[in-house]
Amino acid sequence: MGSVAFAADTVSYTVNFTPSGDAALDSLLRQTSSLVAVQKTLPAGPFALIGRARRDVRQFTVVLHSLGYDAGSVEITIGGDALNDPALLDMLTQVPAGKTVAVQVITHPGAVFLLGRVEVPGLPAGFVPPVIVKPGQPALAAPILAATPALRSALHNAGYAFAQVSQPLAVAQPAVSRLDVTYTVDPGPRVNVGPVSFQGLTRTNADFLRAYIALKPGQRYSDTALMQARDSLLELGVFASVTPVPPDHATADGGVPIVFRVVPEKRHAVTISAAYATDTGFTLGTSWEDRDVFAHAERLTFTAAGNGLGGTGTNQPGYDLKGVFAKPDYGVRGQTLSVSLEGLNESLTAYSRTALLAGVTLSLPLTPKISLTYGLAFTHERVQQEGVSRDYALLQAPVTLAYDTANNLLEPVHGVKASVTLTPSLPTVGEGKAFLIVYASAATYIPVEYGGRGIVALRGQVGSIQGASVFQLPPDQRFYAGGSGTVRGYTYQTIGPLFPDDKPQGGLAMDAATLEFRQRIGANFGVVPFVDVGQVNTTSRPFGGTLRAGAGLGVRYYTSIGPIRLDVGFPLTRVAGSGAFALYVGLGENF
Repeated sequence: MGSVAFAADTVSYTVNFTPSGDAALDSLLRQTSSLVAVQKTLPAGPFALIGRARRDVRQFTVVLHSLGYDAGSVEITIGGDALNDPALLDMLTQVPAGKTVAVQVITHPGAVFLLGRVEVPGLPAGFVPPVIVKPGQPALAAPILAATPALRSALHNAGYAFAQVSQPLAVAQPAVSRLDVTYTVDPGPRVNVGPVSFQGLTRTNADFLRAYIALKPGQRYSDTALMQARDSLLELGVFASVTPVPPDHATADGGVPIVFRVVPEKRHAVTISAAYATDTGFTLGTSWEDRDVFAHAERLTFTAAGNGLGGTGTNQPGYDLKGVFAKPDYGVRGQTLSVSLEGLNESLTAYSRTALLAGVTLSLPLTPKISLTYGLAFTHERVQQEGVSRDYALLQAPVTLAYDTANNLLEPVHGVKASVTLTPSLPTVGEGKAFLIVYASAATYIPVEYGGRGIVALRGQVGSIQGASVFQLPPDQRFYAGGSGTVRGYTYQTIGPLFPDDKPQGGLAMDAATLEFRQRIGANFGVVPFVDVGQVNTTSRPFGGTLRAGAGLGVRYYTSIGPIRLDVGFPLTRVAGSGAFALYVGLGENF
């Protein structure tokens, strides 16, 4: 008589879930089951299999309660035997090798409990709590638990800096499928902001910082105001980190001392940058920055860049030398003064120019999302186009109103960015006519996949010049299209009116639009198919001219500072001066 082989060391099993009638509950049970999670990766012996099933019973009970099934239960059988059956272990140790044991999960959810009484004893007089949970709604665990920090935060923002809120005390009433919840509040005293101080300062002036954050002694204490002050300190760019120290006491006059612990950035920084496009060639640059010139967070930045190195849309290399001084909180709280001086030489397909540019700009945030930028700019330049050189001098007063809800500068996944710029311009030499440049752009980012892994990105641009004809304008003030900023695939500036020798002439109006789909692949890579369209008109009316379209595909490599971008664009209709394709490399998304 032959012997029988037993599998006492490991047991092969399957897991089956009897439908409960609630698809969301069934899905969550399967997702949280350790029997399912390690079924194929971690073999189980008889003891381990029973242990997994018992852990699942406890976990499934938590899941039931989280969805409001407070009287629900889960039954698990292994090979038809209950987990508390004394014969279960013997049965599992005698399972023949190669045989699979069936594990059955049977859910008895019962009725969904509803919230009954919601009581909050201890609230200070006159305080209206936020409504997170209310009688009659399903007794789901997530909102019940979330009400504690929400209530505590509301109390802190109302001046009760030391308020404490207990975890919810829930009492089930099975007979009526009801759950009564109590949150006990200890509000503590209502306090104001006290003296503001900083720990860790090495250079920046503390009095300037106090004025900048506008957190004044005597105002009502608020966690939100404290966090806004922290964010404004970080935006200065002189601190690597800013941490508000939690208040631990109030002074005799009812004030809470506010302390910010700061870690300063290194005062000086040197950066190196590089970009490449087939049409504009390589741009290689370096910068030196002083982040705190006079101890009031002033920034002085010098940059030097070589441009037009080896581009199909450039005639010869040029340079860009620039110095910028920026002073925050100038004149009006939050307003930044910028003074710039720039020397520029560039040789493009449309024109070549050597210019000296100077400007004074004021930037003022009107709301957290809306900003106003205005100032004066002076340009003195020599521009050559079609073999003719002319000198120009312009005084301009650009004004920009911008709206920005995008969540990230280099890799936005949701939000809107829009701006309108009006640039009144007056020639200061010769007989040129005054003119007005109007330019508007808008972009939006629509997530279509969880976690921002799939994004539809849209951008539109439109511009018009009023008050002068094309040839009354300096060539560099006219509108052009083509290249990474408008229609990829076409050489820079080659879309629009052309001279008889097929060189770009420029126009008085421009419009362009872009559609991208940004899809992440794995952890570090992504692909971006795109379509661009645009046109330039010789009159001041946008949406005229000859519409051109380009299409292509981009590849992204995502880094901690932003995506490295490589786009290949193809012109759908070849024009003079453009090649069969164009390549663009840079840091960050195209817009």
